[in-house]
Amino acid sequence: MKRCLLLLLCCLVLRPCLGQPLPITPTASGAPELKQGRLIGVAIGSAVFYTATMILLRKAWYKKRVPFHAFNDNGEWLQMDKVGHAATAYLMSRGGYELFRWTGLNDRAATLTGGALALLFQTTLEVFDGTAEGWGFSRGDMIANAAGTALFVGQQYAFGNQPVQLKYGWRKSIYAPYRPNLLGKTTGIQLLKDYNAQQYWLSLNIASVFPVGPQFPRWLNLAVGYSGSGMTGGHANPPYVGPDGREVVFERRRQFYLSPDADLSRIQQLSPTAERFIGMAQFFKIAAPSLEYNRVNGVRFHPFLVKKD
Repeated sequence: MKRCLLLLLCCLVLRPCLGQPLPITPTASGAPELKQGRLIGVAIGSAVFYTATMILLRKAWYKKRVPFHAFNDNGEWLQMDKVGHAATAYLMSRGGYELFRWTGLNDRAATLTGGALALLFQTTLEVFDGTAEGWGFSRGDMIANAAGTALFVGQQYAFGNQPVQLKYGWRKSIYAPYRPNLLGKTTGIQLLKDYNAQQYWLSLNIASVFPVGPQFPRWLNLAVGYSGSGMTGGHANPPYVGPDGREVVFERRRQFYLSPDADLSRIQQLSPTAERFIGMAQFFKIAAPSLEYNRVNGVRFHPFLVKKD
């Protein structure tokens, strides 16, 4: 849950910066002009955000400290937590990059800074986990953190943009009422704690990868998604008896999706209002028809939103 809380905090703080790269005034030589006032402000703001977030999470989740230890949670929640770590690291890397590009830093310096800040945030949380009762340092989490950061940094260095983006989707699941103390009693808490309700997408910009004609929509993406369902426990579902006295059994299953998507930052000549919308919506997968496969239901078609199950 702490990782999901950090994800939402990042969305709120960085949402104005997640669309198109913010314009940088060029100098006469064509190089970006470094805005020292902006740079100082962003650096101070990043430090304040980091400190405040770590204090908040430390007080909320790490009240009892123990000697540093490791914990293997790689088998929990059908690895949805690990994918979420990668998505959070990707989001933070991209947000940090956009912020520092706005200050006038060149592309490579901003890319490195954004990635370094993302790893700093995530690594600090893992160290906290390693010294907290009931938690532990997770090598799987750190690998996922590094993978999400590498996805952003690698593409930015190689292509100067993001042909493949990590995106997030959510729809209310049916499982939270069976374990509300673990999965959440309200929609707001379920948004953080119910892994059954989350989806993560790799969204590929078609025009960036395949040879297409000039009339092909440059904003059109193809997204591959992953989620888990039927989970009322981390490793396994505990026994549950319904009101009628019968045992309720859920099939834990992985779900795979294929769906069209859009990279709104590739739409040209946007109004300022539309650009602000991009900043808020870019990380979230748009609602669109999708195909799903899982071993319990086989192939299913969702005409608009992914089915609630």
